[in-house]
Parts: sequence; C-alpha cells; structure tokens
Amino acid sequence: MRTALSEQSRCFKKFPLISKQLRVNEQIRVPQVRVISDDGAQLGIMSTYDALSLARERSVDLIEVSPNAVPPVCRLDDYGRLRYEQNKKDKEARKRAHNMELREVKLRPKIEEHDYQVKFRTAERLLFDGDKVKVTIMFRGREIAYAQQGRRILERVAADTAKFATVEREPRLEGRNMFMILSPRSEAIASAVSAKTPAVATVADAPPS
Repeated sequence: MRTALSEQSRCFKKFPLISKQLRVNEQIRVPQVRVISDDGAQLGIMSTYDALSLARERSVDLIEVSPNAVPPVCRLDDYGRLRYEQNKKDKEARKRAHNMELREVKLRPKIEEHDYQVKFRTAERLLFDGDKVKVTIMFRGREIAYAQQGRRILERVAADTAKFATVEREPRLEGRNMFMILSPRSEAIASAVSAKTPAVATVADAPPS
C-alpha cells in the first residue's frame, strides 16, 4: 500500500500546508478516510489509495478537512481555490479588524425580555460586522439603586455573546451609567465573511455511514 500510494502521489501537485492540521494528497498518511464531494455529498469510507484514485479521476485534490474524526474526513476539491478563498477571507478579516469602530447599545435596568432580545440582536449584528460594542445601562433618578440589576444585565449580555465576543472592559459604573465593552472574536469575523462565500475550508465531522 505504501508503494502504491507513493507512486500515485506523483500524479498530484505538491502543496504547502495551509495549517498543521490540513493535509492534501500524498500528505495524507492514514489507511482509511471518509470522503465527501465538493458539494458535501457523502461518498463513504474507503482506503486512502482509492480516495486518491477518485480525486485523480475527477481532476481535483484530496483534502483532509477533519483530521480528528475516525476515520479522518477528506474532501474532494480544488486545493488552489481553497487556498485562494482562505487567503481572501483572512485578508478581509484583517481589513475589518483594522477598521473596527466602537458602537453603543443602550439598555435600561428594568428592561423587558422582548426589548432585551431586540437590543441583543443589535449588539450581535454589530459584533458580526466587526465592530466593538459598548453596552450601556442607563439609570434615571432613583434607578441608581438598581446598580446590581444593571450589572446582572451586562453579565447576561456577556454570557449570551460569549461565542462570538470577548469582554474587553469589565462592567464599570460612571456617574449614572454602567457600561462594558465587547470585542468581536476574530473567528466570528471570519465566519461572517465566509458565510458570504462557498464554504471550502472546513466541515463538521461526518456521521457514520
């Protein structure tokens, strides 16, 4: 099998790895892989030799996209196009991070659940646009007595946005306002960009056939 794989690998171009976990063609050394097509169709489990043969027949590359699955998941796709799309997304993410703005979302300490959800979706949209978000609780008159309630609201916002944002500045009371600042996670920005382009870099672990 090792000899057959070595001979077959001569049919493919040699590419540098995009990352330490993304292997292509002859760089894939496991005996078996689960194969999916470029449109996500499940082609089943097969030997790496057969998967390479199939890739050669279709004039594409065999790309290991989920190395930790058992067996690893490989995708039949154009590796050059994948690299181009990945570089494009990375460049766009860096550009958006460079142009990051500070936006503000204001809430009240006794906010109703419906209004909270509206404000949360606004903050979510701004974060996925690549902007920092200042979340402010506004106290009026004697509402300052509800400072702890305001803090709990900010902590809820932080928890609800944890998958795509980090707390850059912890909740702080200044005058009659309490605020915190959220920064979008870089991977969230990349996901927002990739949602507008065909997904070619990663796939979820495939279910057993």
